[in-house]
Amino acid sequence: MFVCELKRDIKTLTGVGKKTKDDYANLGIETLSDLVQMTPRGYEDRSHRICIGRQNETDGSWTNTFVKVESVSEFGSGRKNVKIIVRDTENNQKAFLMGFNRTYLSKTVFPGCFYHLYANVTVYGTGLTASQFELKPVREEDLIAGDLALDQGILPVYPLCGTLTQKALRRDVKAVLSSIGHIDDEIPESLIQKHHLMPLDRAFREIHFPSSDKALSEARRALAFREVFYLQLEAKRRPQAARRRQAIPSRIYEAEKHFIEKLPFSLTDDQIKVLDEIRKDMSGSESMNRLLQGDVGSGKTLVAWVSALHAICDGAQVAFMAPTELLARQHAQVADQLFKDSGISVAFLNGEVHGKPRQALLDQLKAGNIDLLIGTHALFSKDVEYRNLRYVIIDEQHRFGVEQRHALFEKGIEPDVLLMTATPIPRTLALTVFGNLNVSTIKTMPKGRLPVITYLVDDSKRDKMYEAVGVEMKRGHQAYFVYPRIDDEGKSDLRDVETMYQFLSREKYPSFRGTLIHSRLPEDEKIRILNDFASGKLDYLVSTSVVEVGIDVPNATCMVVEHSENFGLSALHQLRGRVGRSSLQSWCFLAYEKTITEDGKKRLSVLRRTNDGFEIAEEDLKIRGPGELSGLRQSGFLHLKFADLEKDVSMMATARDEVDAILAQDPGLLSLENSVIRKVLSIG
Repeated sequence: MFVCELKRDIKTLTGVGKKTKDDYANLGIETLSDLVQMTPRGYEDRSHRICIGRQNETDGSWTNTFVKVESVSEFGSGRKNVKIIVRDTENNQKAFLMGFNRTYLSKTVFPGCFYHLYANVTVYGTGLTASQFELKPVREEDLIAGDLALDQGILPVYPLCGTLTQKALRRDVKAVLSSIGHIDDEIPESLIQKHHLMPLDRAFREIHFPSSDKALSEARRALAFREVFYLQLEAKRRPQAARRRQAIPSRIYEAEKHFIEKLPFSLTDDQIKVLDEIRKDMSGSESMNRLLQGDVGSGKTLVAWVSALHAICDGAQVAFMAPTELLARQHAQVADQLFKDSGISVAFLNGEVHGKPRQALLDQLKAGNIDLLIGTHALFSKDVEYRNLRYVIIDEQHRFGVEQRHALFEKGIEPDVLLMTATPIPRTLALTVFGNLNVSTIKTMPKGRLPVITYLVDDSKRDKMYEAVGVEMKRGHQAYFVYPRIDDEGKSDLRDVETMYQFLSREKYPSFRGTLIHSRLPEDEKIRILNDFASGKLDYLVSTSVVEVGIDVPNATCMVVEHSENFGLSALHQLRGRVGRSSLQSWCFLAYEKTITEDGKKRLSVLRRTNDGFEIAEEDLKIRGPGELSGLRQSGFLHLKFADLEKDVSMMATARDEVDAILAQDPGLLSLENSVIRKVLSIG
C-alpha cells in the first residue's frame, strides 16, 4: 500500500487515549500515515559505550554507560526537583543528575542500585552535571556477568508535546511499521534506478530506526526526492497560461477608492505598488500565480482585503484560507467590520458547522450570494461548491500541504491565486521551485512604527525582566508570556503554561489581570480570551505559540519567550511581531537556559541584531538544522518534511526536469510507467 493510505486514526494504537491523541494532534499527527511521515528532529547514537568524563572525546557531550547510584535527594521550592549522584562502573567517574520538576524520580531511582545511563553531561563548576538524562534499571548480577549490552543502535529523537515521551513515540512508530507490511514506491521505477534511490519501504524504516549513518543519509535522500518530485508535479500540472478571458486594461474600482479613503491611515508605497501588480495580473489573459512576501506587521493582509474587493467588484467570488481556525475566525471578524458598509457578503466556514446551518450557507455560496468565504481547510471540502470562484488567497501558505492547495484551486475555473507568507525566500529559490511564480514584496513598515528592542535574558537577569514587564503593565500596556509546553507532569524541565501562569499570577503580578491560552481550549474560548485581551480587559496572556500569527493588539508592548533557544528563527520573529504594532515602544525578552547550544546562540544573536525579517530569513536558511524544538520544528517556506531548502536546491532542479520530461511525453499520465503517479494523485 501507499503510505498515504494509512488513514486509520492514531487513537487505534494501543495506549493512545484522548489526551495522547490531543498531544499528537498538536504535532499535526492524526493518522498512522502522519505518524510514519513524521520526521525525527535528530538522532541519538547509542551504538557504543561512552563513559562519564570521556564523552567529549567520542560523541560530543553524550554519555552512554552503566552507573551505580550513590544518593537521591529532593530540593527546591515544593521539593519538586531531584538530585541523583551516580558513579560510572568502569572508570568510577562521578556525575550529578539534576531532575528539575521530576519528583517521580525519587520514588523510582534507588541508592545502591545499577542503571543504564544515557545523558547530556556538561561541566558545571568543578563537577559534571546533566539535566537531560535517561536511567533504566539493570540487575547487578547481569552487569557482573557481562550479559548486558549498551548497543541500542541509532535511536530517533522526535518533536514532543504535552505528555508525549520519546519512549512512547518510538514504541508507536515501531508498532505501525511492524503492522503495515510493505510500503509501495510512489516514484516510477525508471527514476528510482536512474537516481539510485532507496526503495520507499526501506527508506521509511531507516529514517526512523537507522541501521547506519550511511543508510540514514540514503533514506533521507529518497524521501526528499519523492517530496520535491510531487511538489514540482503539483506546480507544473496547474495550467500556466490558461486564457480565462481577454486581457483588459487594469483599473481601480470606485468601491476600492472609497474603501482606501476610509482607512484611518495611508497605505505605504510598497502596499500601493503590490496592489498595482495584483490588479495588472487580474486583468491579464493568464491566471495570476503570485507570492506576496512581507515582514510581520507590514500590512500584507490589508493588501489581500483590497485585492479581494477588486475581484468582487469584477464579479468574482473569493476564498480566503487561513492555517488555523483561530486565525480564520479573526480574519472573518476583521473582514466583517471592514466590509460592513460596502455591500459585501462575508461568511465563515469551518468543520464544526453541521446540519441545516451548514447547508444554508452552502446553498447561498452555490447561488453566488456569498462574495467572500473565509475559513481553514473546510473551504475545499467535497460538499463546498462555488458559483464563480475566481480568486483564492492563502495566508501563511507554507503551513498547507500541496494537496490542500490544489484541492482549493480545483473549486474554481483557473482562479487567480495569491499566496502570502511572512517567511521570505530568495527569488531564485522561488523560481527553482515554482517556475513561473511572480513575487511581490512589502519591505516598508507603516509610518510611526518603532523597532522592537530585543533583550537576551539568562537566569541572572530574569527578575529584572519581570520587573520591566510590570512597569509596562503599570503604564496601561499589555504583555505576552510564551512557553513551549501546555503543562508538566514531571517528565520535562521545560517551563510550561499552566505552572507559570500560577507563578506569575500569584508571585509576580497579583494585582494585574491575566489568563492562559493554548491549543487545548475550545475555539470559542480562545476567541473570547483574545477579544478580552484586545479590548483591554486582560493585562497579560500566558500562552503557547498559538499566538504566533495573526494576533494584532496595538497596546501590547512586551513579548517574553521562555526557552527561546529551542525555537526556530522564523517562529521567534513571528512571536516578536505580536508587539510593536503601534507607535508605542515595544520590547521582546528572549529567555534562555544555560544548556543553550551553539546554534541556539547564533539564532538569538541574529534576533538581537536585527528586526529585518528578510535578513532573518537568510540567516535561518544558513543556521537551521533538521529539527529545532520539541514540537515546534520550523520547516520553512514550503512545509517540507524531508527536503532542505539550502542543501537540496539541485535536487529540486533535477526533480523539476524529470517532471517536465514526464508531462511533455505523457501529459495525462496514462502510460504504464507513470501509472504509479496517477494512483498516488488519485488517493491524495
